[in-house]
Amino acid sequence: MKTKLDREFGGPAGNVAIMAGLPALVYYLYFCVRFNHGDILPRVSIDYAPFAGFIDSIAPTWQAALIFGSWVLFQALLQALLPGKSVRGVRLKDGSRLYYKMNGPASFIISLVLLGVLAGTGLIGMDVIYNNFGALVSVAVICVVVFSFFLYWYGTITGQADAPSGSRIHDFFMGVALNPRIPPVTGFDLKFFCEARPGLIGWLAVSASFMGVQYLKHGYVTAAMVLVVAFQFLYVADYFLHEEAILTTTDIVNDRFGFMLAFGDLAWVPLTYSLQAFYLIEHPHELPAWGIILMVVLNMTGYYLFRAVNIQKHRFRTDPEYRIRGRKPDYIQTAQGNRLLVSGFWGWSRHFNYVGDIMMALAWCLPCLFESPLPYFYVIYFTVLLVHRERRDDRKCAEKYGRDWDEYRKRVRWRILPGVY
Repeated sequence: MKTKLDREFGGPAGNVAIMAGLPALVYYLYFCVRFNHGDILPRVSIDYAPFAGFIDSIAPTWQAALIFGSWVLFQALLQALLPGKSVRGVRLKDGSRLYYKMNGPASFIISLVLLGVLAGTGLIGMDVIYNNFGALVSVAVICVVVFSFFLYWYGTITGQADAPSGSRIHDFFMGVALNPRIPPVTGFDLKFFCEARPGLIGWLAVSASFMGVQYLKHGYVTAAMVLVVAFQFLYVADYFLHEEAILTTTDIVNDRFGFMLAFGDLAWVPLTYSLQAFYLIEHPHELPAWGIILMVVLNMTGYYLFRAVNIQKHRFRTDPEYRIRGRKPDYIQTAQGNRLLVSGFWGWSRHFNYVGDIMMALAWCLPCLFESPLPYFYVIYFTVLLVHRERRDDRKCAEKYGRDWDEYRKRVRWRILPGVY
């Protein structure tokens, strides 16, 4: 008998809708920002010239394939060849603990330096991504679909498949293997690699290239553009500074690797999280000094909460001697052997880290001001995503911990924002 978790995201029918809808949404956002003056609702008829230009622009090209393929391959080589310390992940449900090589900071720095040299010397144009963006969307979608078929096949033939749901569509969407590696167990971890390297660094590279395009088009870079790119740079750099923290996240510990995560990592993040910088290319404007200060304060407050809350749980899970404000943390010992933290930020709400996430998301959108709601797609989508993720995590934990989770809910009443939700 299948549980609700086996039918996540609407089961097979919902999975198909998401797999069709997400690429369509990426295309639509691209159309709006590039061909519809940044407006969220089309103002053109289907036979109008900009629509035809959009159709032409999304045809896959060999140049776009070269850009995408060389970037992923370059990141894979950095992950595989650069030295880095070996860190053990958390204990999985089968009792094993996998090793991960941590060389993210070096990969991040080398990537940015190389891109800066290539752009600065003119070997690649700062507008190469802008000029090929539509084709890159198509190439990314095609590659993700092919890669997802490979993950399904490879996880099955290597015996890495983890409790198939009985639906091939659902297993293709959610994945069949928790930690697919080449070779299995000790090899190159595909999920760990895709979670950050090509997509997260790629997101920053895309946003930075759009800043260069604004300069090429207007002869200057606006404060709004600088804020967006700087905020996103801080977020990505912080990720690699605390790279080990990803090993305790639900993506690594609980979620199998299939289309859902692969599309998010390789297409959604770099091609939609850069929307604000894309929008600002054709919408330059001035910001008052007080507005800049408030946006910086909002982003830095959100950043502090995001990092402090996540680090608190990570250290609690990895350091037996860890103390919160000088005291041993309070927790619930579960029958499964896990400990549920109810001290510090994690006593305020079950996911107080999401408060920082949402504050930063808003700070990245506000520099675009209010001429169009399009740049605010990110904060709206991200808030919905986090609420859904919290609900999904709550269902999984209720099934896993049973009465211990009921006790945890009583101890930590609020889901995200204390007093509100």
